[in-house]
Amino acid sequence: MELTTIWFLLVAVLFTGYFILEGFDFGVGMLLPVLGRDDRERRVLINTIGPVWDGNEVWLITAGGAMFAAFPEWYATLFSGFYLPLLLILLALIARGVAFEYRHKRPEPTWKRRWDQAIFWGSAIPAVLWGVAFANIFRGVPLDADHEYVGGLTDLLHPYALLGGLTTLGLFLTHGAVFLALKTTGDIRHRARALALKLGVGTAVAAVAFLTWTLTIRANTAAIALAAGAALALLAGLAAARARREGWAFTGTALAIALAVATLFTALFPNVMPSTLDPAGTLTATNAASTPYTLKIMTWVAVIFTPIVLAYQGWTYWVFRKRIGIAHIPTH
Repeated sequence: MELTTIWFLLVAVLFTGYFILEGFDFGVGMLLPVLGRDDRERRVLINTIGPVWDGNEVWLITAGGAMFAAFPEWYATLFSGFYLPLLLILLALIARGVAFEYRHKRPEPTWKRRWDQAIFWGSAIPAVLWGVAFANIFRGVPLDADHEYVGGLTDLLHPYALLGGLTTLGLFLTHGAVFLALKTTGDIRHRARALALKLGVGTAVAAVAFLTWTLTIRANTAAIALAAGAALALLAGLAAARARREGWAFTGTALAIALAVATLFTALFPNVMPSTLDPAGTLTATNAASTPYTLKIMTWVAVIFTPIVLAYQGWTYWVFRKRIGIAHIPTH
């Protein structure tokens, strides 16, 4: 297997991990005003992701770094063409991170309410815009012969991209609700599971519509199989939630996200950013890649450090695996 293919797969794996892990983070943040009826309940929700949310964002940093080093042309075109959406994502993530740290600094309800709003919008904006961005990456954007983006913001907001944003929004909300059902006790657990079932119906419709549209744009046998697997995994996850098997339900929603992302990357390859103007302007894994020597050095670094990072993050989840509830939150 060529190094360009290996690094395309690695970038796909990193984004898949990011969407699975940060996906339930976003879901919890968006559900904060819905499931948190008072301050103690909202603290329970925040505490479910408190030990892991910043570690989950490492996947995005690593994915961006891998793209920059392995496919500099792809990175440059993506970040210049998608500058405004990616800037909004960055600002939202910053506001969200600050909110987690500052919310408890003062006891006034107004102070906490404002930071809760920052958590909500800091989760909702990326949840939508990541779907818009990846839908555009897959469908293609106006690139000239020099692989430079020559469109505007409106070129990114077409129906397919908006459906992609709606799909990721629904998937992350459902994933977050299932995660809360898995991590909490008492009334919050029951309300989260009931909400996951309600959200899952709309999410399933949007996801099937988006994946079907995706396969009409560009598809192969593997992508079709992955798309079907994503739909089945989501339905299986909802069935498990209905049966009060939260662990299996979380596995189902996580697998649905993973297979949906895999569908996009599988159907996209060997392209990394198609051009809607002229096929000659399309960026591929070959013409967007770094030199073979650079990829070789990066491969050795990845082989050494990736298992260490995975082991550390897995240990973190194991340490903080227990459920929490109102009883764990002090009244003062």
